[in-house]
Amino acid sequence: MSETITVLLADDQALLRMGFRLVLEAEDDLEVIGEASDGATAVKMVGALHPDVVLMDVRMPGMNGIEATRAIAAEFPATKVLILTTFDLDEYAFAGLRAGASGFLLKDTRPTDLISAIRTVAAGDAVVSGRVTRTLLEMFGPKLPDGEEEVAANELLESLTAREREVFELVARGLSNIEIAEELFVSETTVKTHVGNLLGKLGLRDRVQAVVFAYETGVVRPG
Repeated sequence: MSETITVLLADDQALLRMGFRLVLEAEDDLEVIGEASDGATAVKMVGALHPDVVLMDVRMPGMNGIEATRAIAAEFPATKVLILTTFDLDEYAFAGLRAGASGFLLKDTRPTDLISAIRTVAAGDAVVSGRVTRTLLEMFGPKLPDGEEEVAANELLESLTAREREVFELVARGLSNIEIAEELFVSETTVKTHVGNLLGKLGLRDRVQAVVFAYETGVVRPG
């Protein structure tokens, strides 16, 4: 990631895009490099401009934000997506996380929180807490894999060491690195190393994806 964080705005409301642009461009380290009014345009612009972060509305004409997020996560994994939603426990937000977003924000979030969220996902972390993601999963139901998907998932899980599996389960329950360190009586640096290793082995982008994967594979059950 370059020193300046580049951002693409994807929203069908021009007034909202203007508002986001004004907020972001007041920061020295943030630069809005493009705007899209629908998902298909957003995907094309990501391919052309390679922004660090996309602010993605979910309800847009044509290709919606979920489909666009899925395409971006698959084709341009270096670009992180932040879903914009009206409700904090929104089925669309949940679908966006499953599609590969690094988190979601409410459209009326405070400017300081918006800026912080963009910096966080640009640095490779996620913006949604494990607990909120867990609530979304419990509300909208895990899609447990079957057949070949289940075999592939089990093979990935078996690649984890005993300690990595332990850390994975704690991440899935929504614990932070500090809380995991206290639980396992190790340093926070050690936890970060384990988290990085298990994400790599499981082919996951961040902690949000780890929570989703844990529910989908039955490592953690709703309730």
